[in-house]
Amino acid sequence: MQDPSSPAPGGAPPARQEPGDSYVQSFARGLSVVRTFSAEAPAQTITEVAERAGLTRAGARRILHTLQHLGYVEAEGRLFRLTPKILDLGFAYLSSLPLWNLAEPVMENLVQQIKESCSAAVLDASDIVYVLRVPTHKIMAINLGVGSRLPAYCTSMGRVLLAGLAPDAVQARLAASPPEPRTPKTVTDVKRLTELVEQARLQGWALVAEELEEGLVSLAAPIRGRHGEVVAAINVSGQQHRTPPVVMLERFLPKLLGAANQISGMIGGRS
Repeated sequence: MQDPSSPAPGGAPPARQEPGDSYVQSFARGLSVVRTFSAEAPAQTITEVAERAGLTRAGARRILHTLQHLGYVEAEGRLFRLTPKILDLGFAYLSSLPLWNLAEPVMENLVQQIKESCSAAVLDASDIVYVLRVPTHKIMAINLGVGSRLPAYCTSMGRVLLAGLAPDAVQARLAASPPEPRTPKTVTDVKRLTELVEQARLQGWALVAEELEEGLVSLAAPIRGRHGEVVAAINVSGQQHRTPPVVMLERFLPKLLGAANQISGMIGGRS
């Protein structure tokens, strides 16, 4: 019997199910309160949290005070904000997967060779989520770190990760979050995006130039599990004026593929 929380066959998002007797509503509400905090809303009043979480003010207050008692939230006057302890929840996921411990030294070595930033990400619904990042210097206006999310359709790692899914699952992901232009060069036509994802699958890598952010060029390759499935993606990023696509392909692609194959081999994948 398949776990209802696991992906459906072919990589499609699991179908939403109605909560049963095992569903703990208060816990779900607590998580919804935590998710209201972001870079755009790092500190909030009880009323603001209640509005964003879809709760009553009394319900939001009880949850915030519980989180404060546990050390995950702190208060300053009327404003509440998350504390660094909340990172324990994310690190529990990261530390449970030896992949990232294996990948980090390989990525650090790659960064030393090419002098550009390197990241790893996994696919979550229609987004990629950063799980590891080895920066050199700031090249993006977007402030990225572990846990950051970006749309899959306009990122090199996203296209590599989508390429690991069945075609119908790719269509489902793109339909679930319709592409929107991030720059004048962002590809938003679903048919064209499907072709680019298929291209990434056939060639084993993806390059995206100035679709996420003007001036940014990114090159990604898949990390594969022991059965050849795509479990994550690794990328290198640079600036258009310093490393245009042709230069990135010539100088970085062989090293990137080598690093991805090395990590895949460490976890029992097929290089």
